[in-house]
Amino acid sequence: MDKRECPLEEGEDDRNLNYNPPAQKTLQEIQDLDKDDESLVKYKQTLLGSRPIMTEFSGPNVQVTKLTLLIDEASGPVTINLTGDAKSLKEKTFTLKEGVKYRLKIQFKVNKEIVAGLKYHHVGFRKGVKMIKVSYMMGSFCPRENEHEFVFPTDETPQGLLSRGLYQMESHFTDDDMNIYSAWEWNLEIKKDE
Repeated sequence: MDKRECPLEEGEDDRNLNYNPPAQKTLQEIQDLDKDDESLVKYKQTLLGSRPIMTEFSGPNVQVTKLTLLIDEASGPVTINLTGDAKSLKEKTFTLKEGVKYRLKIQFKVNKEIVAGLKYHHVGFRKGVKMIKVSYMMGSFCPRENEHEFVFPTDETPQGLLSRGLYQMESHFTDDDMNIYSAWEWNLEIKKDE
């Protein structure tokens, strides 16, 4: 996706660190730097890999493929496939028991250029009121053949009579430049028992 307004409100990042991201360099520019220093060349190959640079790739630089809820007290994980039509996710409802511990696992592909400061955000609304807000800094990632995988810290679903019900979730991935790579809506229902 092209650059567009990020749906997070100004100042929503609780950790205002006055961080200024470095100037963006292409993968080719990085590989061309210090070509005469053998140890730096080897170090860059360790970090960036040795695959050829894709100059003709026309798709998005970051492709998010799956979001998985790893649930400690359930029979198995709940996986959301993000490679298809994002609008169809809005029609599905994922059910979790109240007070259960879970972790989010995200799988994504970086195709052409290094992505700096990749972040995952989601906001949950219940009856039109914002009830849940989560933002995770994932870090910077380089292009490679295989998908990247990131597992977030353990979290817990809300519990109690007032927290039960249907939540409309809005999720998206951004980078330091506030490019939105993927955005989708989905439903989460919190029940007393699954």
